[in-house]
Order: sequence, then C-alpha cells, then structure tokens
Amino acid sequence: MSPDRAVLKRAIERGEREGGSVEFKERLQRDVHLVEGRRESLAAQLRHRVLSGDGEATYVVGVTDDGGLAGVPHEQFSETMDVLSLLAEEAGAHIEDVQTWGVDSASDGGRSMSQRPPDDASDDSARSDADDASAGDASTGLVGVATIREGAILDVDDSHIVVGTAGHVDHGKSTLVGSLVTGQADDGEGGTRGYLDVQPHEVERGLSADLSYAVYGFDGDGPVRMDNPHRKSDRARIVEESDRLVSFVDTVGHEPWLRTTIRGLVGQKLDYGLLTVAADDGPTKTTREHLGVLLATELPTIVAITKADAVAEDRLLEVEREVERMLRDADRSPLRIERHGVDAAVEEISETVVPVVTTSAVTKEGIDVLDELFERLPKTAGTDGEFRMYVDRTYNVTGVGAVASGTIMSGEVEAGDELLLGPMSDGQFREVEVRSIEMHYHRVDRAEAGRIVGIALKGVPESEVERGMTLLPREADPTAVREFDAEVMVLNHPTRIDDGYEPVVHVETISEAAAFYPEGGTLLPGDKGAATVRFKFKPYLIEEGQRFVFREGQSKGVGTVTDVRHE
Repeated sequence: MSPDRAVLKRAIERGEREGGSVEFKERLQRDVHLVEGRRESLAAQLRHRVLSGDGEATYVVGVTDDGGLAGVPHEQFSETMDVLSLLAEEAGAHIEDVQTWGVDSASDGGRSMSQRPPDDASDDSARSDADDASAGDASTGLVGVATIREGAILDVDDSHIVVGTAGHVDHGKSTLVGSLVTGQADDGEGGTRGYLDVQPHEVERGLSADLSYAVYGFDGDGPVRMDNPHRKSDRARIVEESDRLVSFVDTVGHEPWLRTTIRGLVGQKLDYGLLTVAADDGPTKTTREHLGVLLATELPTIVAITKADAVAEDRLLEVEREVERMLRDADRSPLRIERHGVDAAVEEISETVVPVVTTSAVTKEGIDVLDELFERLPKTAGTDGEFRMYVDRTYNVTGVGAVASGTIMSGEVEAGDELLLGPMSDGQFREVEVRSIEMHYHRVDRAEAGRIVGIALKGVPESEVERGMTLLPREADPTAVREFDAEVMVLNHPTRIDDGYEPVVHVETISEAAAFYPEGGTLLPGDKGAATVRFKFKPYLIEEGQRFVFREGQSKGVGTVTDVRHE
C-alpha cells in the first residue's frame, strides 16, 4: 500500500469520536451548510476538532458517517472544499493540504480508488492546496483527506519582490537561482538548475525551454531557503515562514526560444532584472539582446558574472571589463559591488546604474552579496489601481476546473471575488468567480500586485482560457482593441521597415502577429518614430503607456502604446 493510500486508511480507522480530531463529511453545500445557524454550528464543530488535535484536524470528505467510500462528483467536491474553507476561516483556521483519490465503481460495498500522482510530480505553476489531486479517467467521484490547521490563511506583506533572470544559454541562470533558493553549492555540472526545470527533456538536455519559477525568503535571522524545491510543501513553508519573499521568473537562454524569454521579461510584474554572463564565455550576441530587452522595459538590472571558479584571474578581469564596456555602450553606468559595496548598489541601482557582482555557484562566491541585495532592495512595481492580471498559463485541475496563473499587475484579488475574463474569441468578456488563490503552493485568501499566483476560476472551462487574456473586476467596462498607436524604436533590422511589416508583438503576456504602419511610411534601423499597430488575428485589452517588444527573425524593436483605437 502506498503512503498516500495509507493516509486515507489511517484517517478512516481512527474514525469519528467524541473528543477526537477526525470528522467525516460526505459533502457540503453552500445553500445547506452556510445558512444562518448551520454555519455557526459547523464552524464551532470544526474549531472543536482542531483544538482536540492540538491545532490540527482531519476532515475526510466523500465518506459516509460509518466511513464508507461514497465519493463526490468533481463539481460537488470543489463546492465542498469551498464551504470547508469558509468554515475553517470562521473558526480561525485554514486548509493546509488536501489529498484526493478517484473512486470508481469497480468494487462492491466500499469502492476502489485510483491514486493521484505524487506531490513531486507537480509542475512549477501555482495551484490550489485543495485542488492538486487528479483522479483516474474511469473515476466517478473523489474522496479527499483535508488537513486543517489552527491560524488564519497566510497574508504576505508588501516586501515581496519579483526578479526576472536573463542571459545566454549555459551562462548559469538557473544554476545560480537554484543555489540561491537552496543555499547549496552546485556540483559543477549544473545540478542545482534541476530544481527549476519543469520538463524531463529540459533536465536531460540541460536546457530550459519554458519559464520556471522559484522562491526563497528572509526572516529576522537571514535567508529562509528550500530543502527540496520539488516539494510543493517546501515552497509553501518558505512563504509561511518568511518576512520577506523573493520570487524568480527564470527565463530561457537559447536563441530559438527568445520569444519565451521576452514573454518572461515583458509579461510579468517584475521589480528587477538579473542578467548572467559566464566568465568562460563573456558577453555574447544573445547577452546583448537580453540586456536590450531588460533596459527597454526600464527594469532596474543587476549583472552577475557567473562561473568565476572556471577561469583564471586574468580571464575573469577581462570579462569584467567586457561587461563594463557592454553596459557603457548601452548608455548605462556599471557599479562594481566588490569595489563600491552593497550599500552603494542598493542606493544607486536604477534605470541608468547597473550593479555588477562576480559569482560562482560551485564555490558560492557572491551568493552572500546577492542575498544581502535581495533582502534590502525595495519593491519597485506599483500596486495601485484596480485588479488586473494577464493570464500566462492555464491548467485543468481535477475537482476544480480551470486555473489561470500569472502575475498580478495591479490591485488585489480575494477568494470569492467576481471578475471578468477576456477577451474571448468574439471580443467579449465573461463573468467568472474566484474559487481559490494559491501562491507558490500556499493557499492565500488574498493577493496583491506583484504576486505570482494561480487563480481557480468558476464559470469557465479551461479550454476557453488562453494566454494573453485578462482578469479584472466585474464592474470594469473593458473594450478589446485590434489597433493602437505607439512610439517605437528599431533596435535591429537588416533594411527598412515599411507599411505592412508583420513582426510578433509581445505586450504583457500577449504574443501576437501584428502589422506596422509607420508614420511617413518608413522606419530605418536606429530610428524612433510613431506607428500604428494592428493585431492580425484577434483583439486584446491594451492600454496607453504599456511597453512592448516586437521581433521578426533578426529584427527587433521596442515601443510604448500612446493611444488605443476603439472600433
């Protein structure tokens, strides 16, 4: 019997008893169990179970009063978790974790179960604690074991910063981040980078092919790091124990995936950029392209020279000089932290001043410097305005349905909020409800701008949720547009840009082919000028002031939306 199945067996064997911490529930319904009087009674019951278990209770859902496996249809299981969460909140507790099993009709009496995948098979996205289980395809319902702990759901403060990494392939981005979040020295073969890769082929080839996410934090005694980033419970522990959080959006260094890197740097609510340059290779063409994207988005950036252990001292000094020349060529002032100190870096970092630090994930050189920087750097991304989140990824979670993940761009969101999602294919927005919110595998009752979250949505199938869509308050009156005006600058182009030029435009999490119509009909390499931009296939929610990157082959440029055209 696997450990997962044993959890359910032990809970049923302990059974319901007076003064015990186990409670059986076949299902809970909003219109039955949350009515006046019943809600208070059930919350008091839950509180009693928590106190009886010295701060922890176990609720077994989908079973009868005598412990028989009844199973709950997926939609009803989701409603049950919603009701249980509200009861726990009223009792001053929260749902810590839920394990679920699919129940099929193969057995007589007690039904048989098909298990969910193990915890460490989960990907890097945010998912609801109560929702991370999957049942077998033949299952007719779910049985779940919910662990409920004393204390309110975590509410993090505003000191959470988000850092986007960039740099050429094999320049040590993921390895450096892996060492930061674990505190472990790399084995010289990129071992710590495996904590961030989310696909087996990425680990096998040693290349990241999509965005990855990682987190660590700080408390009064210093860094709070992960023991095993593959365990979602370990990420949740970091969020729970830290006074200050640092999230990383780890991008892709290989040239064919520059589009994904741009999505990571443009489509997230980043506070800082971290550009890596390997000492054994030095700045490359891709390094300069990634630096250009970081600077074009006006993101305060740190350069980490990596692999200092792999080269001789004279080579290291040569690369340091190359990095300084690269920054000056981009009209930026390098600030060597080894020379000027962390205090100066914290005070001076800006759109024009770029701190530079030498590091090695193998010897852990420079890790303490980056720790101090990330502990002290202020949050830069604004939090004002109404709630807005551009969808970056979507998932279908058994028992819950659609989950949209992304970075909250402004405002805040709470469980139970009614939102609009869109635009759909016809340009309209659909009403949805926030079922639950999770940040780095820790369920939260609310989240603010800058948070990377997963939001479970009620009212829409996952198949209709797409990257580039927007979530915003139901009272908003959004209008999707196909066309907007912009001020653009051509960074690189072999010839001239004429009317009808069609690159891919990256704005927030939107990646869409668009036609350019320059004012005057032409733009040359290095030119700045006005242009009208029209999406080729569908409308999106675009606003004045948004910055974007456009790319087609070797051609690249940046722009700022100056006006939107409502049709």
